[in-house]
Amino acid sequence: MVISAALGSSCSMASSEKPQPGPQAAAQDPTAAPARTAPNREYRTPKVQGPVPRNPDMNLPASGGSGGITFSRVAVSQPYVAMTFDDGPHPKNTPRLLDMLRERNIKATFYVIGRNVDLYPNVLRRTVSEGHEIGNHSYTHPILSKLSDSALREELTKCRDAVARAAGVQPRTMRPPYGALLQRQRELVHSELRYPTILWSVDPLDWKRPGASVITSRINSQTTPGAIILAHDLHGGTVDAMPATLDGLLRKGYKFVTVSQLLAMAAPPAPAGPIAAGQ
Repeated sequence: MVISAALGSSCSMASSEKPQPGPQAAAQDPTAAPARTAPNREYRTPKVQGPVPRNPDMNLPASGGSGGITFSRVAVSQPYVAMTFDDGPHPKNTPRLLDMLRERNIKATFYVIGRNVDLYPNVLRRTVSEGHEIGNHSYTHPILSKLSDSALREELTKCRDAVARAAGVQPRTMRPPYGALLQRQRELVHSELRYPTILWSVDPLDWKRPGASVITSRINSQTTPGAIILAHDLHGGTVDAMPATLDGLLRKGYKFVTVSQLLAMAAPPAPAGPIAAGQ
């Protein structure tokens, strides 16, 4: 399943086993310390008019997804979805996003870069303390499908250790940068580190910075029950899009859960029936 055909400055690209990086691959290093940015329209969050809808309180089981190796969505019987954010923590955008999520009682999953965790451990600690889930997104954000097995292990274990140092928790799942991970590597990661590979079913291409209203429109129109929604708290424009995006989905009746909670809802495969005579 091809999620997106282009490799961008963040994580979106084809989820096929042979990624084709484009010229935008080096446009922005998500592991670099953010530069100081003067206030401008991109980083101004629109003010919400009227009361903010709230996600219901839910006490749901969580699963690392041991029943599968790769997930881009989950078959569910109710309108549950998982909102995910890649490439943080960011010292300004992630706290703004956390404010928005807290106001709406939404728990999200953050696929963090280990180097950024080491730079901004306080942001990660706040993320964890407010009930959000942390996923492993590598330490330096390389194209993992081009790495040796030992280098792949190092990227994931260094990120895992950075998360543990900062907040005392362990990631339950992993997402490869750009969605690029060979099937053989996915099996290795699942066998050795117990991480299922989490891709996505909704991609607003927010790394192209199309504007907050476009990001909102794309997510709200593409989301269906069981969706795993991709976004990036690295980008101020994406965070600006979240109030309208989250409110729109809540008003449609969607309920937000973490990725591991969504995985726990996956129905087990139906047992094979008896083979009829003559077959």
